[in-house]
Amino acid sequence: MRTYPVELLYRETSYLAYYFHWALPDIHALEHRHRLRYVREIAHFNTAVNGGVHG
Repeated sequence: MRTYPVELLYRETSYLAYYFHWALPDIHALEHRHRLRYVREIAHFNTAVNGGVHG
C-alpha cells in the first residue's frame, strides 16, 4: 500500500486553508479526491482571474 506524500498533503492543506479559510480538521476530513478537486478549482479560478497566467 502506498502512502500519500506528506509534503503534498501539507501543500494542499495550506492552499485550501489560505483560499477558503477552512479549519485544518475540516480539510483533513475530506477524502483525497475531494481535496484535490477543490485545489484544482481554485487553481482554475486563479488562472482565469489572472488572464490565463497560473501562479
